[in-house]
Amino acid sequence: MGKRTPPPEPAEVHEVMLRDALEERYLAYALSTITGRALPDARDGLKPVHRRILYGMRLLNLNPTAVPKKSAKIVGDVMGSFHPHGDQAIYDAMVRLAQNFSSRYPLVDGQGNFGNIDGDNPAAYRYTEARMTDVARLLLEGIDEDGVEFKPTYDSTAKEPVVLPGGFPNLLANGAQGIAVGMATSIPPHNAAELCDAALHLIDKPDAKSKSLLKWVKGPDFPTGGIVVDSKESIAEAYVTGRGSFRVRAKWEQEEGARGTWVVVITEIPYLVQKSRLVEKIAELLNEKKLPLVGDVRDESAEDVRLVIEPKSRAVDPELLMESLFRLSELESRIPLNLNVLIKGRIPKVVGLAECLREWLDHLRDVLIRRSNYRKEQIEHRLEVLGGFLIAYLNIDKVIKIIRTEDEPKPVLIKTFKLTEVQAEAILNMRLRNLRKLEEMEIRGEDKELRAELKGIKGILASEAEQWTKVGEQVRKVRDMFGSKTPLGKRRTQFADAPEHDLAAIEEAFVEREPVTVVISEKGWVRTLKGHVADLSGLTFKTDDKLDHAFFAETTSKLLAFGTNGKFYSLDVAKLPGGRGHGEPIRMFIDLDQDAAIVSTFINKGGRKFLIASGEGQGFIVNEDDCVGNTRKGKQVLNVEVPNEARAIAVVAGDRVAVIGTNHKMVIFPLDQVPEMARGRGVRLQKYLKAELSDVAVFDAKEGLSWKDSAGRDQSMTTKELSDWNGNRADAGRLAHGLPKSNKFGKAVE
Repeated sequence: MGKRTPPPEPAEVHEVMLRDALEERYLAYALSTITGRALPDARDGLKPVHRRILYGMRLLNLNPTAVPKKSAKIVGDVMGSFHPHGDQAIYDAMVRLAQNFSSRYPLVDGQGNFGNIDGDNPAAYRYTEARMTDVARLLLEGIDEDGVEFKPTYDSTAKEPVVLPGGFPNLLANGAQGIAVGMATSIPPHNAAELCDAALHLIDKPDAKSKSLLKWVKGPDFPTGGIVVDSKESIAEAYVTGRGSFRVRAKWEQEEGARGTWVVVITEIPYLVQKSRLVEKIAELLNEKKLPLVGDVRDESAEDVRLVIEPKSRAVDPELLMESLFRLSELESRIPLNLNVLIKGRIPKVVGLAECLREWLDHLRDVLIRRSNYRKEQIEHRLEVLGGFLIAYLNIDKVIKIIRTEDEPKPVLIKTFKLTEVQAEAILNMRLRNLRKLEEMEIRGEDKELRAELKGIKGILASEAEQWTKVGEQVRKVRDMFGSKTPLGKRRTQFADAPEHDLAAIEEAFVEREPVTVVISEKGWVRTLKGHVADLSGLTFKTDDKLDHAFFAETTSKLLAFGTNGKFYSLDVAKLPGGRGHGEPIRMFIDLDQDAAIVSTFINKGGRKFLIASGEGQGFIVNEDDCVGNTRKGKQVLNVEVPNEARAIAVVAGDRVAVIGTNHKMVIFPLDQVPEMARGRGVRLQKYLKAELSDVAVFDAKEGLSWKDSAGRDQSMTTKELSDWNGNRADAGRLAHGLPKSNKFGKAVE
């Protein structure tokens, strides 16, 4: 065997901390993602992939009037020349630029299947064709006149624009979405004519703030229409700070049918919502019985959106029906606003509306100056050539003789007629057939026109005011092209205030109305049984527990629970456990203090009045509506301090109050001696030395007092029989002979 060659000496090794190496490389990756992929440039509103697609289409001469070419050709050229990434990523970006439901002002005119609002995928790029739209032409206008800077492509074989001339307010008009490293952008589409009006105001008043521009820019203008239901204040806040969101609802109308029937027809859906997915979601909600007001949904869309919602019955309120759909489906969606853009193509920054439009206007001015300088150089070159042509015309015979006789005619011509290199070269390159066109008047006429144009260009370059005047003319031209009277420029998204509805009615609309029986055990376990069940003898309970009370209700009902801590708690019957098993403790549904218990649970009927009392014998009358709270923590009504606690509650239905204590003493007095309050400790109802209040009752003097004995039998006394206990509020009372030894009247609130 031959001798093995020793390995080469390793190059110089540098030790680097792993943390530092990772930070450096991840930072480079983050910057490339932010600047080269995810965030749009504030000047032309495009990401690199979109910019390269449009520039590639321009090189293929795919102007708005040209014959479309295969998308495969466009994608291949863009990928090979400018964008060395996946072909599918390029095609997906191009498809989005062509979809009139995704882009407010499409930049690509697509021929073939480019997808639809249902979410169906576009055809493969070998089947579709494309060309640019007029909007794309505006973005590229002036790119051949040195309007923007160019940079080498990824392989340095060609050049690509750093930014497009951007003669259209594309950033805000078409919007953008993107997720970078540590930051994101979300810009909804806007109306181009409104943006141009705001930009013209900025030209007149450069220091104008974002809030003043809202006179023209009312809000987003989505390609799919819809209705923005945010307040003007929240919209203004979003545009001033550059961060916020817009609440967008579907547009609907009530369509009358035969014999008093009607349906709701949805004609516009929120932006970026797939129609087929929306219909599937509503159908799922119907199957899960979460939309009790809705009978059926069907899609009758053709080219326009038409979703038909049938109500469960003609008596349904259409406003409540739609409110239930808005809350549970994507018929209402929130579109975020995060104006995070690249300033000057380099610096990511969240900007407000005014700064965003200012970046676009400054870019238009820079492009104008570059194009003016380019045109100035062209004119000066042409004037120089025309000067040489005029000399050649006036001395044509001598020029011809020099060219025919001299081996090197160029230096002789320069010396003889004092020409410049450019003039001599132009004369030598002139064809014989053009000699007849060298007429002095034509040369002098063109010279005069060019000198007048040159004077105007110099005036523009020398005056900032003239520059802004030209920019204003350019913006007005765009505004007129996409004005409110044009099909593409007409505003599609409307604004309205969200209708206000009774919250209870809305919540009721989410639950199917069915009869149930609420069962509560002595230890506070609750459950519901389907239907109104009168015979509860077959129910089983946990060990050492039994039935306390039960009452009929509906799934849309609300319960009120009165606790010993003086708080009232609200519970939805629809959220209570079903009849199987023993139910669950009421504490699972409310935040009841550990040392507190439930005094009474009943249906919230509204409009009633209760007499509530504490163990110390204090109480007052409270309206039922003042007892309803919206949180699990409950609503404090009767103020008590440990060891005192809430002890009794009775419906106010009469003109007399009976109060009985644990000492078996009772006092009866007129109801008008008890004040009505919304919250407090109340007044003394009965006086005690070593006893406490046990129960209260309110009754009508004409009918007498009734109660239940220990066996559950109804007992009563007439007003005459009760005369011995008549007194005034805060009396100690007398022993209650004939009343239950439990000192309870046994009359639960229902």
